[in-house]
Amino acid sequence: MTGFRLNHSGLGAGLCALLAMGQAHAADALHGKSLYLNGPPGGGAACARCHTASPAANINKVMSGADNPAAISAAIAANKGGMGNIYGGKFSAVDLADLAAFIGNPGVVAAPAASLNPSSLAFSGTALGQASSALSATLANTGSGALTIDTIGVTGAAAADFSIAGGTCAAGAAIAAGANCTVLVGFKPKVAGARNASLAVAHNGTGGSSSVALSGTGNATPQATIGVSAASVNFGALVTNVVSAPQSVTVNNSGQTALTFSAMTLAGANSAIFTLGGDCALDKPLASGATCAVTVRAQPTASGAFAGNLTLLSNAANGTVTIGLSGSGASAQAAATATPGALAFGSQAIGAAGAAQNVTLTNTGNVAFTFASLAVNGSAAIKVAPGSHCGVALAPGATCSVPLLFAPTAEGAAAATLVASYNGGTVQVAVSGTGTAAAVAKPTLSDTGTIGFGEIQVGKSAAPHTTVLSNPGTAALKIATLALDGANGADFILGGSCAVNGTVSPAGSCTIETSFKPGAPGARNASLLLLTDGGTQFSLPLTGTGTAIAAAPALTLAPQSFDFGTSAASKRFTLSNAGSAVINLSSANFSGPFARVADASACPALPFALQPGASCDMVIGYTPAAAGASNGSVVLQADGGSSWTIALAGQAAATPANTPPAQNRGGGGCSSVRDGSDPMLALLALMAAAVLFWRRRNPAQS
Repeated sequence: MTGFRLNHSGLGAGLCALLAMGQAHAADALHGKSLYLNGPPGGGAACARCHTASPAANINKVMSGADNPAAISAAIAANKGGMGNIYGGKFSAVDLADLAAFIGNPGVVAAPAASLNPSSLAFSGTALGQASSALSATLANTGSGALTIDTIGVTGAAAADFSIAGGTCAAGAAIAAGANCTVLVGFKPKVAGARNASLAVAHNGTGGSSSVALSGTGNATPQATIGVSAASVNFGALVTNVVSAPQSVTVNNSGQTALTFSAMTLAGANSAIFTLGGDCALDKPLASGATCAVTVRAQPTASGAFAGNLTLLSNAANGTVTIGLSGSGASAQAAATATPGALAFGSQAIGAAGAAQNVTLTNTGNVAFTFASLAVNGSAAIKVAPGSHCGVALAPGATCSVPLLFAPTAEGAAAATLVASYNGGTVQVAVSGTGTAAAVAKPTLSDTGTIGFGEIQVGKSAAPHTTVLSNPGTAALKIATLALDGANGADFILGGSCAVNGTVSPAGSCTIETSFKPGAPGARNASLLLLTDGGTQFSLPLTGTGTAIAAAPALTLAPQSFDFGTSAASKRFTLSNAGSAVINLSSANFSGPFARVADASACPALPFALQPGASCDMVIGYTPAAAGASNGSVVLQADGGSSWTIALAGQAAATPANTPPAQNRGGGGCSSVRDGSDPMLALLALMAAAVLFWRRRNPAQS
């Protein structure tokens, strides 16, 4: 770019079309800066090559294009300074507008801009000491640079009645241009009447801070607050005309006064099949902080899905509670499956100790049954291991294991069938193996049955389970297949040192790690499949249950920050559980010259559980090591990853310097000189010499 001349041909025509659209494009000087310094997207030299990095230098009259895309277009069209050869067809009309905007504003830099919405949050009337449901505000970065959050807090006359209850925004975090985060605010009034404060977020955006007006009303009358352990109950598959096992829901009162039930009603399309029980009762008030249980049984009378709901009416300030009830009914049916569906022992040495593998039998029906017999038909080299197996009644969904042995006595293939008989039919599993006199591997797994992970919250991972694959055989083995299979295979995780195509030498081993990370609530099932190059096949069932995501912990801190000033006195900070679930506080991490002070009346030693509605005090002391301002914090951690921060500060006064004791040095303590020459000594010597001279001149007066 060595100068510009207006020309409406070529790119200039495209620019004129843009202008004809009423300046629809808002020029982006930052994008223009990138084009200027790096060249067009389609490739080519950067403008800075001829005009230097800053257009402000006006090298080759580049400032002629300041806020004037038409001039730039014309210069390219006229091939001014060879610009047409370099940039012809490579800048769009939008690019030219952005480029002109940068030349007109060469000092432009990326800058954040904050938008906090809504402008106000209004909480409903809440009983004193009780916590309302949290409300959310969204902080968005509408600028072009990263928005850094300095602090998040509550200010104003009634700031102590409001608290930061969570969200994705955090002090010190950076929000990219176009992104956003949320702040959850809680309300727990300590004083009756209207309460007002502000949510304040300090940041590096324009204005330096953003705020949201907060308002709520504290109700002086103590009230009860109801909570339940589950919002719904699923009975699963039930046998028609058979009463189910009771399902229990725990009811708690986190309010300040007794909770009294006015009605417990069943409703819905199939309400007649449900019956109530438990120790919650209309004539039994539930004291503050106490719990009771409501039990529900179902007895479906027809096949198919059923549904209903349980409604608890009470004097609770937070209203009526409704619990959904569901399940399905089916006529009695016994059914079973086997895992694996076929079992392969692969090659085994003749005369060696028998190789062992398990078959897992599962009751997939809706009634309990007992396997009447377990038999192996076929090769005599394959048999059920000695002992009693699967001899007890299996409830629906339960499993048992049948260990099989393969001990070949001759070379060649061996085949048999495991037949498990029960009162609804039989389950059959084909079993195979090969006897050989050659050196063979002998793959062995440390686990022989189902690997169960229990209940894990959706989205969280269970602790890994380690299974060892060892080879006590006389030849190396190679892993041909190692995978997860089954309906919910994606909910399980596979790891460890064993790998496909990996080799395990004789007397060697490797590990297989499995874990469970449920993606949805309910029972989740899969299988761990392992196949070696010798034909040996293993299949281990994997089970786990996903539980619904618990409500976010609602811990409030009062105060949320504190400046000790020059005081050495400790400060009490109140921790309150404003939610409906227990908060398991695991640790408190201090920074700066601050530490927890032991106090018999304060919170117990960590870790400890803070029950819903409960509170305790944490006592913190300030012990500065040097004069000057001090800053720090304490970060409280809870199980599940939640954390809360108390900001701390102090100002240590300087310690007065110690004055050294006076010492009788020099002339009788008159001299201030400690070392070196003292003028007082010379004066004293002169006076002594004068006295001696006088006495010699006047001996009679001596």
